[in-house]
Amino acid sequence: MIFQAILFYVFAGLTVAAAAMVVAARNPVHSVLFLILAFFNTAGLFLLIGAEFLAMILVIVYVGAVAVLFLFVVMMLDIDFDQLRSGFVRYLPVGAAIGVVLLAELILAVAARTVARVGGGVGASLYEHGTAISNTRALGDILYTRYLFAFQVAGLILLVAMIGAIVLTLRHRVDIRRQSIAAQLARSRGETVAVVKVPLGEGSGR
Repeated sequence: MIFQAILFYVFAGLTVAAAAMVVAARNPVHSVLFLILAFFNTAGLFLLIGAEFLAMILVIVYVGAVAVLFLFVVMMLDIDFDQLRSGFVRYLPVGAAIGVVLLAELILAVAARTVARVGGGVGASLYEHGTAISNTRALGDILYTRYLFAFQVAGLILLVAMIGAIVLTLRHRVDIRRQSIAAQLARSRGETVAVVKVPLGEGSGR
């Protein structure tokens, strides 16, 4: 228990420090790297509470896909970050209010979980069978039985969002030459190969 407590404080401290550096770092590339560090430490916290499935999902999806995508976007786009930071003080009260609301929601969620575990409420069944089955199997049983319809609707919404993003960003421009595989394959030898007779001794000078 003492070793787990030490690991918890180490992971939690690194997560908070990395999250603070995501906001405080001047270089946006460094901010993304600190974000990856925060994800890894959060995965360690999930492992400490026995949620190995959530830890792997956090590493595979967020670190392997989302954070890398952020890094590519930041490095490829020419963004004036000094201009973006100029409105930090103006939007600070709104951001602080949103942070307080999120903190209150987290406190209420933890309090409801504690009450359900002690008093045998709605979520008590998850703790009764917590030692009998694994975390991954418990999530699968809940997602594909009780919340199957909601799970499918969420997947459909993501699919529609992906198709909408592709439709909005895909623009056909007339002034751009595009490759036509069928036209290339249909060309004859005379259209693709030109035999040029170069006089002796003049080929290297042209």
